[in-house]
Amino acid sequence: MKAAVLHSVGAPFTVEDVVLAAPLGREVRVDVRASGLCHSDRHVQLEGLGMPFPSVLGHEISGVVAEIGPDVTELAPGDHVVAYLVSHCGRCRDCIAGEPFRCANTDYVRRSPEQGPRITRRNGEELAQVVDISGFAEQVLVHENNLVKVNDEIPFDRACLLGCGVITGAGAAINTAQVRVGDTVAVIGAGGVGLNVVQGARIAGASRIIAIDLQDEKLELARRFGATHTINSGSVDDVVAAVAEIAGTAGVDHSFEVIGLVPTVRLALDVLRPGGTAYAIGLQKPGAQLALDGAPDLFPLQKSLKGVFMGSTNPKRDIPVYADLYLQGRLNLDDLIHNHISLDGINEAYEELEGGKVARSIIVFD
Repeated sequence: MKAAVLHSVGAPFTVEDVVLAAPLGREVRVDVRASGLCHSDRHVQLEGLGMPFPSVLGHEISGVVAEIGPDVTELAPGDHVVAYLVSHCGRCRDCIAGEPFRCANTDYVRRSPEQGPRITRRNGEELAQVVDISGFAEQVLVHENNLVKVNDEIPFDRACLLGCGVITGAGAAINTAQVRVGDTVAVIGAGGVGLNVVQGARIAGASRIIAIDLQDEKLELARRFGATHTINSGSVDDVVAAVAEIAGTAGVDHSFEVIGLVPTVRLALDVLRPGGTAYAIGLQKPGAQLALDGAPDLFPLQKSLKGVFMGSTNPKRDIPVYADLYLQGRLNLDDLIHNHISLDGINEAYEELEGGKVARSIIVFD
């Protein structure tokens, strides 16, 4: 099969013939139908982030089950599936509690050294399977704990978005923050994940959803996802005051930072009302540090800052629900898609993404 291989930090992707092993145990081979170009893979390409090379990236996929290992119980050939990077064992205390995103036994889904690699180059060299999926390829071989069956009616190019951007953003509002009817929300960063925070807050019933960004185009798109108000942070003198005026109180109940910068995390704290919580979703660079003044930040105002991983998602529960919400017209996936490309167009598509495009480019396979 063909896959886009990354050989080193800063190198372009090269489309090569690679070899996929046969499924063992609870492994599933999937014919990939669509693979989204998530910005986190771009971070790995440009910065490494400790990932091994050579490797196959890509984690936002949908497809059809082609073959299953002898111990697979949840899936069968022909099933339409979505992959997700919440690797988990399904047996530990956190998994049993319905919190697989906290599982510390993620090696459970991986092969042992004695079993050999799942992906190799034609010369036998091992290719690292990044986040246990490696979806920039015509096929993937993954543990069944990284797959969930979805409604056959949802198009593959929409379904693939559910495995990362949607569960991260919408899940942060619905699962992590548990936004309730009437709550007020600010979302700092109206990119792909931020838009999903917006629509997650809308689904949860927030009364005011304030999208904050520097680009008017993104803010206009945020309104289509459910933002009730928008603020161009480059066009107002005081963002905190602007948020307070819209919220009708000293600030919002919940704020979400979806950019990954220390100053915007600080802003997320500043726009809160007393007792509010800020949620840090954006991927921070290694070594980034946030300074807090314990007196005003933590004690009199009782504000909280919480990190979020993958929207606190229980994928086997949440992803099928999101698929059904899309089919009911209640979840917007259409406006998240910029265009369809072939695997050979991956480098050009990522260059375009660097130019500020909000929506995903989707690799589609026949």
